[in-house]
Amino acid sequence: MRRCRWGAAPPEYAAYHDDEWGRPVTDDARIFEKLCLEGFQSGLSWLTILRKRDGFRQAFAGFEPAAVSKFGARDVKRLLGDAGIVRHRGKIEATIANAQATLSVQADGASLSDLIWSFAPKGRRRVPRALADIPAVTDESTALSKELRRRGFRFVGPTTAYAAMQSLGIVNDHVVGCAARATCEAARREVLSATRAPR
Repeated sequence: MRRCRWGAAPPEYAAYHDDEWGRPVTDDARIFEKLCLEGFQSGLSWLTILRKRDGFRQAFAGFEPAAVSKFGARDVKRLLGDAGIVRHRGKIEATIANAQATLSVQADGASLSDLIWSFAPKGRRRVPRALADIPAVTDESTALSKELRRRGFRFVGPTTAYAAMQSLGIVNDHVVGCAARATCEAARREVLSATRAPR
């Protein structure tokens, strides 16, 4: 099976590449989780995050925004002592703030999914032929980052926002010839067609 070069090995990367990366996500709790994990990854290897993901899910109540939004100082202290996650106070506190921001978006009558997907690029994009063709930041990720921060999200700079857009399937950066590309693109177009349909 032909994959993007980064997804060939180790096994954790291969499974993530084949089954998750670039496959559209529209569930608010899963989007919240991915945003937070991308924030935790900042400065680290994504492999570190994948290997600790079960620990993160256990520590952060399955990334249910309503539950995480109620975390307080005692929870922060507990999490700083949890070797199953990345113990970084700023990122832990950002996850709690992001849960509260997610609930605020929902309270405004929207969904986190609608907000995030509204920043999907319009028109055709050139299909990357190699990793070097994939940007780290785009105009859309910069705009998304700005909007998320305006709404109270943290650790969501333009690079982190673009990594989230890739993992959530908002953009399809599987390279030419990758076996996952066509499936991800068809699913992405289906979501876009539903979100941009007149209501």
